[in-house]
Amino acid sequence: MPVQNALTRKDGRSQLASPPSVQLGRSFEPIGAPTAFARNEEVFGEGEPAEYLYKVISGGVRTYNSLDDGRRQIAAFYLPGDIFGLEARKFHSVTAEAITRSMLHAVKKTKLMSRPSGDLMMTHLLLDLTTQELHRTQAHILLLLRSAEERVVGFLLEIAKREACKREFDLRMSRQDIADYLGLTIETVSRTLTRLENAAVISMQTSRHIVLRYRPALHRLNS
Repeated sequence: MPVQNALTRKDGRSQLASPPSVQLGRSFEPIGAPTAFARNEEVFGEGEPAEYLYKVISGGVRTYNSLDDGRRQIAAFYLPGDIFGLEARKFHSVTAEAITRSMLHAVKKTKLMSRPSGDLMMTHLLLDLTTQELHRTQAHILLLLRSAEERVVGFLLEIAKREACKREFDLRMSRQDIADYLGLTIETVSRTLTRLENAAVISMQTSRHIVLRYRPALHRLNS
């Protein structure tokens, strides 16, 4: 059942005018204490009890699994406004670390469910957040099936969509983070970015500052 149909006011207007992550994020403010995390500091570890949800206030977070050979596969990046930590089971399936100095709100799941606003709305919001996570995972899997250039271009377009300024932005994550997210080597990521810059579709004022100069070409490369 769509959330909008299940939660409708008497005047016929939806109670969920904002995206589910925004609605759920607002629930963090009164009851979640903001906590600072240093760059590379662990938020939670794989196998630890999944008792809390987290909202990124500033900075960013990566989640990843450690592989048997010592490498890591980054599963997702969470940027300001994003919520993470939701698990289908009682324990975390990934490790979460701050990718830069970050501020996070943490709130216990049981506190969210016991809020006076009622369990029904919170249940639907958590369900919608679960759906978002599934879509995020599916999109990542499809990205990993593409060529190296398509992966890098797809990643840049994804980050641009999530940043406030969609034409230029500072990457919060390192080249190694990007490589581990895309299943590439850091050398391949760097070479691909250089090729895109030489083709004048992007420019890099610094190693982290990206300007999307010609989006139609990027979309063609990503199609």
